[in-house]
Formats: sequence, structure tokens, C-alpha cells
Amino acid sequence: MDARARADHGGSVVTAQLERPPAPAARFAPHDADAALGVLVVTHDNESHVDRLVESLRGEAGDVAMRVVVVDNDSSDGTLARTRAHPDVLTVPAPGNLGYAGGINLGLQHLDGVDAVLVLNADLVVEPGAVRALLRRLDRPQAGIVLPLLLDGDGTTSHSLRREPSVTRALGDAVLGRHLGDRPAWLSETVRDPACYTWPHPVDWGTGAAMLIRSDVVASVGSWDERFFLYSEETDYCRRARSAGWEVWFEPAARVRHEAGGSGRSPSLTALLQVNRVRYARKHCSWSAAAATLAVTAAASLARVRDPGHRSALEALLVPPRRESLPRARRARPPLPLAVPASDDVPAPDATAHASTAVRGAVIIPAHDEAAVIAHALAPIAGWAKAVGVEVVVVCNGCTDATADIARGFPGVRVLELAESSKPAALNAGDEAARAHPRMYVDADVRLEPAAVEATLRALSVGLWLAARPPAETDVTGASAAVRAYHRTRRGLASTGRALWGAGVYGLSEEGHARLGSFPTLLADDLWVDELFGPEEKVVVAAPPVRVAAPRTTRSLLAVLGRTYRGNAEIRALIGSTGRSSTRRTLIEVAGTMRSPGAVVDAVVYAALVTLARARRHGRSPRPWERDESTRA
Repeated sequence: MDARARADHGGSVVTAQLERPPAPAARFAPHDADAALGVLVVTHDNESHVDRLVESLRGEAGDVAMRVVVVDNDSSDGTLARTRAHPDVLTVPAPGNLGYAGGINLGLQHLDGVDAVLVLNADLVVEPGAVRALLRRLDRPQAGIVLPLLLDGDGTTSHSLRREPSVTRALGDAVLGRHLGDRPAWLSETVRDPACYTWPHPVDWGTGAAMLIRSDVVASVGSWDERFFLYSEETDYCRRARSAGWEVWFEPAARVRHEAGGSGRSPSLTALLQVNRVRYARKHCSWSAAAATLAVTAAASLARVRDPGHRSALEALLVPPRRESLPRARRARPPLPLAVPASDDVPAPDATAHASTAVRGAVIIPAHDEAAVIAHALAPIAGWAKAVGVEVVVVCNGCTDATADIARGFPGVRVLELAESSKPAALNAGDEAARAHPRMYVDADVRLEPAAVEATLRALSVGLWLAARPPAETDVTGASAAVRAYHRTRRGLASTGRALWGAGVYGLSEEGHARLGSFPTLLADDLWVDELFGPEEKVVVAAPPVRVAAPRTTRSLLAVLGRTYRGNAEIRALIGSTGRSSTRRTLIEVAGTMRSPGAVVDAVVYAALVTLARARRHGRSPRPWERDESTRA
């Protein structure tokens, strides 16, 4: 999390001093002991903050048994040294800056067995009695999340309560800003009425600097959505909790302090704030409401275009490729050991040794006459997998070339041979042969790094997600102009970045695999798997992207697209869908990419190729598996 993000998530030094009577410093519960409460703190360059927070928590630990976990998002200052100075605090160094949501997801892995989890920013100070007041509110059976009263450094009440985002509220906030005080609820997302901060009551959501979450909510709602990185992640989580039947409560008797806004906000974070408003609308609202939210948000930034942050926001909203430069989860180095001793002198660990104790699972690769590419798929991962104990199973189905012999040349790779040329049969045979879970299913022409396999298997092992995949990049080297134009437009479509299909690789946890059962005889196995899981059950992990070679010729691209649309039609027929809503959303996304004359040309080429491929899929007797041959020559 960027240090300057602490305008909303804490980050400036708390100047108010606690007035509490002297008392012996309480110790937190050991991490292998039972505790009623787990405390999760996410840090990034918080060297001057964490000691104050930890000491305020010790004041509460005398009455409530609590385990404390600190997840550090790749700090560059002395934050780790400060947390390691507390031997009863479990420090979890993240493998890079995973963002606020990613840090929470990582920390939750180490807080099983508690009744509730208190998520805190590092710059907070917990006032006496706050933890007990939060826990008392959980006596209400439907109370799933409890928000405390947030105070600024000078003791004034922070307007931390929010209403569910809507187009009219976005418009009111865009036009009026902080003017007009406590205007009607339909014209403002922020709750400004002072009376609303004096009594406990249900709310839609509140800023995520501090929130108590019942463990049943953690189990039923699932992981925090890491696509938001920072801003809107708490909005999304509270909405999903409410949708699951839980209440979000505000408890003013619980008071915590921080100095909101003391450190300002960088232009990139202002842009991220605005972009995530639109991402939230696209996730939870109709396409028309999402489009209106985009229009209102862009207009608000246009009206403030002299401000560097809003200028960056306008560019990111209107030019999708510009969003790539915004803060997002980044893996900086291999993960460190999970439990860090209370010492500043911690040597850098051996990544392979660490992985060997932490990674478990299987990689299944169906292959039909893949002699030209199978070595490229196995070379990066085979040796690593053998060293760490990850199974690799190559299922040669109907092969008439040297695919099996080449695969057997890699140590540790198990090779099966089927007479039938069928990808579903190969996937099912690989499942029968594999012993470990979770499992990844990888196309033979995909090249992925060990770090991508490791990150995906880890994500599926923690019980937060049922399905996952690494990010993907399409290599258009040597491709025709039409193919390059098609992929430039496709790269700007949000749907291609968050679905399981289209990357040539996806993974399932043991629970997710149980939902799947066996692979049906369908062309689009990845689309079928994607349809089995809701947005909160699947994730694109932070990892090096897999490399997918684009068809080199327009003819090959049309062949692949034709197979894709036949597979889509099969699945729509099974689930009774016309596909019209999906087509409409895609058209809107394509229109959103047309921000320059060149992008308009690319979109026209994209539409022409898609239309031609859909027309050609009818009235033909397709091969069992129609694939791109241009990259296998």
C-alpha cells in the first residue's frame, strides 16, 4: 500500500496522547493457543506508527485474549524491525506490495480458530474499552461487521460512515463536494449528520481503517477482492456481507484515533480512487448504471482537471491502458518464512527451500500432437516441481508424434497415453492419476514460470478461493496486422482480465474440484469452469504472467475464434442462456476502448473478425479440436 494512501487508510503520526493509568504490559496470546479475537494489522512504511498501536492493544489484552498478526507490504523503512521487537506479535512479510485487500487475505490465513478478526490500519490508537465495546455488539446474532467511531488526531469525529454508492450520490458528491453539509441521503455517499455518530445502528459501510468481522462472515463472504488494491475494497466486502444476510453495525462506544488526510494523496492514488468507483459499479450494478457512474466520475474529474490527481484520473477513466500504471499488487521477491523471530538480523531465505515446505498440488497438461511446444511448457517448471514435490502429469491423447517421448525426458513428469483424441477425456484421466490438491490445468502451448504456479497453488490452498489463475500476456510477435489489432482491442476489455477463460491455465481447490466433479464433453472447458463460480469465489493472483502465443495468421485466429464460439454456444444451450446480455456488455466494453483514431480502427477490425468467426461456426462439421497451427509450425 502506497505510503501516501493513508489519507483514507491511516498513515500520519498520531499526535494525541492516550491518558491511561499505568499498568503492567499485557502479552498477546501465543499463535498456537485459543483466543477469542484475532487482530490483523496491514503495514507499509509505518515505522513511526506500529509501536503506538501495539501498546494500545496491550491495554485491551488484559480483558480479551487476542492473537496479533502484522502483514507488512514490502516496507522500505524500519517497520519490520519495529514489529519484530514484539516477540508475541506474528510478523508476516508479504512477497511484495499486495495492497490493503491482499494484505488482509494473507493475514487471515494465520488467524484460524478465533471468534472474530479486528482489522486495523497501522497508524491507529485503540482507546480504552474499544475492543470490549466492539465485541459486545456481536452479541446481536445478525451483526457480522462492527465499525468503531473514528476520531481525527485532534479528537474530532471523522465522517467515516458511508451509504451504498449510487449514480445520484456520485453526482451529488461530484457537484457539491463537501458543501451543503448534511444534504439528502440520495445526494451524498458520506454520512455527515452529527447525530448519526452518537448512537449504535446498522449502516451500509464505513471506511476500512478499523472493522471487527465475525469469523462466520469471514467463512461465508470469502476473500477480499484484490482487484481493488486500495479504495472500494471495504465497500465491496461490506456489500457482500449484507448480501449474505449479515448486518454492518456502527458502535460509537468503541473509539479509535487517527489523523485522516494528514499526509495528502498522490495523483496516482486520486486516479485509483476514481477508477475503483467505476470498477465497483461494473461489478455490482447494471451496465447502464456502470456507464452512468463512469460518465459522472469522468465529468467530476474534468471539472477539476487543473488538479494533477484529477487529471490523472480523467486519463485513466477514458484511456483503459493508462490504468496499467496505477498502483496495483506487485510481487517484489519470494515469500519470507511466515513466522519471523524477534530479531533484526534475519537472513534472506532460500526461496526453493521455503517453497518446498509450503507448496503442494498438481499440474495437469492435456496434449494432442504437441511435440513442437511441449518442451517449452515443461522446461521452466519440471525441475522446480520435482524439487518441491508438485506433481506434473502430461496426458497425451491421440498423439501420433513424439509428444510423449519428449515429455518423458523431463525428470519427475508423469506421462499418460490415451488412444482417444479428446481434451475432456485427457483432463479426466489426469484427475484420476493425480493425487494432490489443489490442481492446475495448463494448455500445452502455454509457458508459465514456477512463481506463477506457486502463487496459484498457494491461493487455492488457504480456503479463501475455489478457483484461480495467474495473469496472462498475449505474445503477438510475428502476427499479422489484423491479429495485432484484434488483441489490442481485446486487451482493453475488462472481462478478459478477471475471468478464468482465455488464459490457457486455471486452477481449482479441492472444494472447487468437488463442485466441478468431472469434465463434461464440451469444447470450452475453461468457460464451463468459470461459470461454476461466482466473482467472490475466484481470483487472478499476483504473479508473473503466463505467456500465450497469439495466432500468427488471420486464418488461424478465425479458426480459434470459431472453436471458441461453438464452445460458448454449447454452454449457453446447457444453461439455457441466449448470451444477449453478454454480447451487449462486450459491445459496450469495445466502444469504451475507442479513445483514438487508431483504437477505432482496431475496434472495427475486432468486430469484423468476431462477426466473421461467429458466422463461420454454423453449418460446418468441426474437427474434434480446432486449434492454432501457425505457432506450432
